[in-house]
Amino acid sequence: MKRNTHFLVKTALVAALYVVITFAFYFLSYEAVQFRVSEVMVLLAFIDPLYIPGLVLGCFMANLMGPYGIIDAVFGSFSSLVALLMIYKTRQVLGYNLKGLIVASLWPAIFSFIIAFEITVVFGAPESFWFWTVMVAVGEFVVITLAGVPIFSWIIKQDRLTHMLGFKAEHYN
Repeated sequence: MKRNTHFLVKTALVAALYVVITFAFYFLSYEAVQFRVSEVMVLLAFIDPLYIPGLVLGCFMANLMGPYGIIDAVFGSFSSLVALLMIYKTRQVLGYNLKGLIVASLWPAIFSFIIAFEITVVFGAPESFWFWTVMVAVGEFVVITLAGVPIFSWIIKQDRLTHMLGFKAEHYN
């Protein structure tokens, strides 16, 4: 019972933080090139797959309450889920190290075509599918790889933070 409560609290906290950070930077979160600061949190999936439900739920809620509603909530959450699963899988394959973290950070940009499909096909944007794929990928790459990797590399080396997040930093190379 204690494990279930811990998991539910962690999931709710991560989801709430994702939504709050997304809305705190609203002016960056829903533009053509999205620099969604909350997306840095997807690297939590590299640390522990138990963060994945909270991240997907947070993405769903932020998109549902955003300007594009339920359609964005469904496509965005699906894109996040696939990327998050690949982030964790990358850790399993490449290991818990800087190289693994860098490669893992690329998955949200790689799956940007899902959001591009939503924008061009579902919403009928006049620009091409490839234009939107690049626009979404640039935002994901800047926030997650260029900003997130250094932040998480630093976090992983901080004993108090790693303990709070529930993982052991000594495994990280």
